[in-house]
Amino acid sequence: MMIHEITEKVGAHKKRKRVGRGRASGLGKTSGRGHKGAGSRAGHGDKIYFEGGQMPLVRRLPKRGFTNAAFRTDYQVVNVHVLCSRFEDGAEVNAEVLAEKGLIRSTKKPVKILGQGEINKKISVTAQMFSASAKSKIEAAGGTCVSNAKVKWTRAAAAAKKAEGQSSEG
Repeated sequence: MMIHEITEKVGAHKKRKRVGRGRASGLGKTSGRGHKGAGSRAGHGDKIYFEGGQMPLVRRLPKRGFTNAAFRTDYQVVNVHVLCSRFEDGAEVNAEVLAEKGLIRSTKKPVKILGQGEINKKISVTAQMFSASAKSKIEAAGGTCVSNAKVKWTRAAAAAKKAEGQSSEG
């Protein structure tokens, strides 16, 4: 038996620390918790951001700026050259088909078609958004672009819709 074979087995099984088993054990009386204070009590644990009672860093720094990140719309993007390489001529492309092919992750998030690359196949694409270059390239190849974007509610649009509904009744 060689020394390296002995040492590799030494740390494999560490004994459990048995606290509160008398003074001779080295972990008797206070069981390694010291005297008094919150640290000696059961259930105590410092918060990750706690800095010993001094003013925390997050409160020492000024608040700056403004962000609309919570209201941003994150689109799943697909380029036209990918559509050209993955779909046959005359194909119907929508979010479900793109998800099946693994080009987007989810059908719940909106899809935007971008115009990188070339397309020479007649493909009918349904998506929430199209870039101007993507739309022109798809239509130039003989395909169609159908946008099913949600229309943002505005007071003026709602009033116009209401007025249109009243004029059709009378």
